[in-house]
Amino acid sequence: MKTTIFLLLAVSGAANADPQLTSWFTDLSSKYARVYLTDAEAVSGTTHTTWSNPSGNLSQALPAYAGIQGISYSTNWIYIKTTNLGGYTMGPWYDNAARTARFVNIPKNQNITWRLPRTATLAAPPAVKTVTSGMEAAVGFLVDGVAMFDCTDGFSYANGTETGGNAGQWHRDAYVNEGITLDYGNTHQQNTGVYHNHANPLALRYLLGDHVTFNEATKKYAEASGTPAFHSPLMGWMRDGLPIYGPYGYSSALNADSGIRRMVNGFVKRDGTTSGVDNLTTAGRTLPAWSLRNNGNVSASGPAVSTTYPLGRYIEDSAYLGDLVKTGVTKYQLGTDFDLNEYNVRYCVTPEFPGGTYAYFMAQDAGGVPVFPYHCNRYFFGTPTATTITTVAETVSDFFKGGPAITEAVAVDSVNTASGDVAIRWSSVEGGTYRVEASDEFTEWDVLDTAKAADAGAVFTNRTELQGMTGNPKRFYRVQRTALATYDDGVTVVVNPGTQGISSVAPVSGNRNTTVVLTITLNSAFNPAPPPNTVQPTSVALTNGGTVLNATSYSRNTSTGVVTATVPLGNVAGTYSVGVTFGPNTWTLTNGFTVN
Repeated sequence: MKTTIFLLLAVSGAANADPQLTSWFTDLSSKYARVYLTDAEAVSGTTHTTWSNPSGNLSQALPAYAGIQGISYSTNWIYIKTTNLGGYTMGPWYDNAARTARFVNIPKNQNITWRLPRTATLAAPPAVKTVTSGMEAAVGFLVDGVAMFDCTDGFSYANGTETGGNAGQWHRDAYVNEGITLDYGNTHQQNTGVYHNHANPLALRYLLGDHVTFNEATKKYAEASGTPAFHSPLMGWMRDGLPIYGPYGYSSALNADSGIRRMVNGFVKRDGTTSGVDNLTTAGRTLPAWSLRNNGNVSASGPAVSTTYPLGRYIEDSAYLGDLVKTGVTKYQLGTDFDLNEYNVRYCVTPEFPGGTYAYFMAQDAGGVPVFPYHCNRYFFGTPTATTITTVAETVSDFFKGGPAITEAVAVDSVNTASGDVAIRWSSVEGGTYRVEASDEFTEWDVLDTAKAADAGAVFTNRTELQGMTGNPKRFYRVQRTALATYDDGVTVVVNPGTQGISSVAPVSGNRNTTVVLTITLNSAFNPAPPPNTVQPTSVALTNGGTVLNATSYSRNTSTGVVTATVPLGNVAGTYSVGVTFGPNTWTLTNGFTVN
């Protein structure tokens, strides 16, 4: 008997050739984000769709969908809506080499809308470069909707000490100093749960088919051996509108038929081993030429190389090859001796830009280890006009809707011609419940399921109709979502502005046994209101239970009322409340600062 199967199929909008629209990885947007909290859970495959940090003061209390949730566009802008959570299983995160102490921070749905300029190339890159914002500010977004941060960790050295912020000219290398806290995908989060990547996002590279392997037993990723067969995929977009690729590109910048190889970054460690490079261990720390060239020629000495301040601790411990003499009077040449300029950029053809584009590449050494400047140096190559926004203030067209907004489509996986069993599958939303029906002639529908739950951890749901084709020359199927479990939609509940005496603190975190300079803004809407700006505080402190970190100095700006305080951080990690005291009263921000 000849049988025919008809499907009710929903089709999405037409494809668009613009890589700024089509490059985003949306395949997993209708499944919940998941984490491993320990190595043991990773090995056993135990995942969580809700989680909290070790102290329990920050949590992902409801499931949230992974990554990109919406893409829309206008003539000049592209808008990306993302939860900032990876589609792969994130984690685990630890705070010590023995991997016995969980990292204090966890990822959390950020509900970000990012506006990207529709400029594919730069006709004339600006001569004066814009500094990246540093700690807690995305320099771009990976195509799965996860934030990219720059090469620094938000701490700098000045006047004999390291402090939070970028006041000094010696900036700590994030991958070197925070590497212990990264998960299997080389990614972690700061104290408010912003999941972000500083270097080599292995898990995403694996999902995109780059030169990366995955161990099913350990759940770990690694650079593959041998020569890569393909150009690295487009991994993300930077704030200056330029694409960023993985580590592999065409051997010859403007020839797509020249073979594939690793892009050689333009920096070497200042250890005296490369021709022309100085040795900071013997000569002392002075700023390299690339830093002076970009910072307005502001010179500053760094600390002597020691066990406390080892070589490689700061990004300025690297020299740019283009500034060094290779032999005689001949300097190393960009395009001959190395591929990426001091901003980690190359002008080249790529699969998405066969006519050529400026593009960032992810820097790593021949062994697959990430190296400075990772994604980008501390300066953008182009003009960074992309930004996070709260409201789309123009008419836009939708290109993609993800998560609960997807349109389900049903298809047939297989038909058993002997038994007549029909295996169907449909694109589904995790947490959804579906009514599944079948019909021979569209007139009457047989109910196969009234409440079929979407398959957990998947973007498709499967169901078999036993003997569905027996005696039927044709068969129709339809699926309707009838319910959806409660999930985290990212809508922030605004707290009454009068409930906290302090509005904000910057920075919001620091490392143990360092000193941080805090900028504290008091909340004028609090009841009672803080004293007039001319009144100076009597003390400033961070408190975590019985642990009190007192400021060694503090002052208040008599014009703005902002309090500045210098606080030595102890050796007890955790989340601290910030308190500014005036006489008998203290104005506070609960859990406003984290000691890492």
